[in-house]
Amino acid sequence: MHSPTLSGLSPKATGVASGIRSRICVIPALYPTCIALPFNHFPRRNAAREMDVNDGLPSAGSVLRLRMKPVAMKSITILSLFVLLSPLAFGQNEAAPAAAGNSEPAAQQELLPNQQAFLNLPEERRKEFIKHLGEANRIFQQKRIFECMEELEKAYAIFKDSPEIHNLRGSCYVEMRAFDKAMADFKRAAELSKDNPSIMFNIGEVYFVTKEWQKALDVFEQVMKLLPPDNLALGRLVEFKILLCNKKLGKDNEVTILAEKYDFLDDSPFYYYAQAALAYDQNDLVKAEEWLARAGRIFQDPNILAPWQDTLVEYGYIKSFYGDEAPVDE
Repeated sequence: MHSPTLSGLSPKATGVASGIRSRICVIPALYPTCIALPFNHFPRRNAAREMDVNDGLPSAGSVLRLRMKPVAMKSITILSLFVLLSPLAFGQNEAAPAAAGNSEPAAQQELLPNQQAFLNLPEERRKEFIKHLGEANRIFQQKRIFECMEELEKAYAIFKDSPEIHNLRGSCYVEMRAFDKAMADFKRAAELSKDNPSIMFNIGEVYFVTKEWQKALDVFEQVMKLLPPDNLALGRLVEFKILLCNKKLGKDNEVTILAEKYDFLDDSPFYYYAQAALAYDQNDLVKAEEWLARAGRIFQDPNILAPWQDTLVEYGYIKSFYGDEAPVDE
């Protein structure tokens, strides 16, 4: 595997200067007990507006006030794998050696090959690796993509078989719209951290934005099997993407079934965005915007709705200012 490099990727060519954004969720690669944020839950819906769902659609005036503006850039939902302490580094506090005559601790017996290889590094090198990886994640959150890549290169020079490095570097390539490079890194991350739903989501998302609908559908269905049941927010978003993939593939029966799976009592925007997607598909733009306005009244935190709105942009229902979206009915 080659070391990370920025050769041939100028800001102008890659789109970094255009301010391409991605929705970030911090999900651990290998810690099973860590909590995923912010995709692990939804805040309570606006109680004061709870009855809005029974009051009919918003008035024409409210629709005008809440009309969704065109999105200024291509928005891509990517999950960035990282924890403050790298999963590879849990051996920093490894248990004391077993007493004479006892077998190895269970934790040691369950180590993956790349985890064991990491623990075989000198302690100072492990600490240095964690430092560079932590800095790369911090810089990435600030969208300083090229500086992030530089930190990842330093971490890679110490230990190259880290799923965190490949996943985060793939996320950088997505920001640059270098999807082939991103996919290569995400797939390598998946090899190093098998059955990791966040990495698999990233693979599916690249297929989704590059309009490889069947491949995206296959991966998202796999993600649903891997996600823990309590990860409602990401699960609903994945199901929405599955609905849209099925629509592209002409599986109208599956679309209808999935669109009716949840109602307005569900603690996610799924119901409203599914109805909006159906309205867009019927070329009823006013009705679609009414459903989106309704979602905005119920879920008032923009950070909750952002990945759903981004998905409509990625799919092509909402056009970006740059006009790089393909028609929905292509």
